[in-house]
Amino acid sequence: MSHIPRNPDFDAVVRGSFASQAAMKLVGAALARVEPGEVEIEVPFRRELTQQQGLVHAGFTTTAMDTACGYAALTLMPPGSEVVSVNFNVSLLAPAVGGDLVARGHVVRSGRTITFTEGAAYVRAADGSEMKVATMSATMMRVELA
Repeated sequence: MSHIPRNPDFDAVVRGSFASQAAMKLVGAALARVEPGEVEIEVPFRRELTQQQGLVHAGFTTTAMDTACGYAALTLMPPGSEVVSVNFNVSLLAPAVGGDLVARGHVVRSGRTITFTEGAAYVRAADGSEMKVATMSATMMRVELA
């Protein structure tokens, strides 16, 4: 689906906001792609992000997808906007092990206040192949910056 951003500077807004997000710095995440209605985030595999069995903790997988969905929504917001998550549902499909985590979010429908998004997380192996490990449906709400 093709989306038309309401802010011509959406790329700079998303990148600036992402750069100031301490949680993404904590996990070593990077923005890989920013397009109208779509965002991709990469989280390099680190032992510190795993749970007791050596799998990437579901909380970090969820955080990456939530962030990708939120920024996908932000790409379509007018200037002076920010977004917050108001609801999301996650399905964990497979253990996140064997490579870097890639989270992709895209907008399903963007309204003036509420935006519906979907996300997915993948583990990317050294050869570039990907395996889907989780999905998300998320609702984002627009808030005006003070």
